[in-house]
Amino acid sequence: MGKNLEHTSDVATGKMPARGKQTLAKRVREVLLAFGGEAHRALVIEQVARSLGHDVRQIPEDLQEALIHSFEENWRDERRRATYGFHLPFGEGSHRWSVRPEPAMIH
Repeated sequence: MGKNLEHTSDVATGKMPARGKQTLAKRVREVLLAFGGEAHRALVIEQVARSLGHDVRQIPEDLQEALIHSFEENWRDERRRATYGFHLPFGEGSHRWSVRPEPAMIH
């Protein structure tokens, strides 16, 4: 393995440090902005995995789960949603993710 998963292996147990969660959220945000602000979550996960050096034909399940969890956790929290600009254009349960470009706290 040897790839940096941003501490994703501990996500299921809730052991991911806040910094690791922020890093994943920032990566998701960057990918969404690169895709014009919106994309299917599978495409976002694939692009983040590629940027971390993974073979996109075999993306580690823990990385996929960590990215989904990161998006959902930040989308559900009003303050963090405002920070990252995460949005579900088709509502809860949708796999279409989007980001609003205005948040100013990300750098």
